[in-house]
Amino acid sequence: MTQQKTILRALAGETLATPPIWMMRQAGRYLPEYKATRAQAGDFLSLCYNPELAAEVTLQPIRRYGFDAAILFADILLLPQALGADLWFVTGEGPRLSTITTPDELAALKPTDAIHDTLNPIYETVKILSRELPKDTTLIGFAGAPWTVATYMIAGQGTPDQGPAHALKAENRPVFEGIINRLTEGTIEYLSRQIDAGAEVVKLFDSWAGSLEGDDFTEFSIKPMAKITAALKERHPGIPVIVFPRGAGTRYAGVHAATGADCVALDDGIAAEWAAEHVQKDGCVQGNLASSHMVTGGQALVDETRRICRAFSKGPHIFNLGHGITPDADPANVQLMIDTVRSTA
Repeated sequence: MTQQKTILRALAGETLATPPIWMMRQAGRYLPEYKATRAQAGDFLSLCYNPELAAEVTLQPIRRYGFDAAILFADILLLPQALGADLWFVTGEGPRLSTITTPDELAALKPTDAIHDTLNPIYETVKILSRELPKDTTLIGFAGAPWTVATYMIAGQGTPDQGPAHALKAENRPVFEGIINRLTEGTIEYLSRQIDAGAEVVKLFDSWAGSLEGDDFTEFSIKPMAKITAALKERHPGIPVIVFPRGAGTRYAGVHAATGADCVALDDGIAAEWAAEHVQKDGCVQGNLASSHMVTGGQALVDETRRICRAFSKGPHIFNLGHGITPDADPANVQLMIDTVRSTA
């Protein structure tokens, strides 16, 4: 059965008449059933660390929509918390962390092998999902890529331009590189345990890759993802890896070869036609409908979905959004997107 799963077939390089489909942040605040479970958990972090409830919200969009894949419900900032950073969420504003900007703060982080003490509930969620998902649904594990996670650790929160991380990179390169290295090592161990627990695919989210310029893009987005990918494939032969250097623009070309990934996820800042010519020629691509269509819906959603499916129809493609679905999305528009993808072929 595993070899017949459509996501795994696309990741292996097969061109399918109908692309498999899942959606970033598909378990989330746009769904009323998610809001109810979140209220039951009490707060966001409690939901992440409750295996039964985290599995429940992961399963909710599968029950409602029949996506071809489920992605583990967790958060990219659980790893820095497991390394010893303080993490909390401010309602309406997002995450806050204790900052890591000095040699002493870097040295005070926990050793990599200690992360599992904190992250064991996440692995338990994966185990539950591997038992409870429909047999034809692929289970995706994930982590944040080192650069993106580092931007939060250095600033203590999300920032519009990742300015604090760029400043530390310029002013104290050894500390900055130390953070990247610690996150790279931790991510390998974290994703390896997810795979051991039942994840069939893993994805690296480098949400802020686009703010890296020149050689920094290669050094701090591409190379860490390549190191993680190589280590995972050595430990778990055949495990497919998806990378998402969001905002890469024309630098998406060549990412398959540079990272060793099986699939490159694309944001909606590039045209599908360009990506088919310059990126898909090297392997599977994922994307790249603008998430705003999940809010506005209508004929524009249908037309754009069909255009993307046509553009990528000559090679391996997993249909997805170009970024995560937003809380103001209409669940009916998600169904319209799915129906359109599955009737376009």
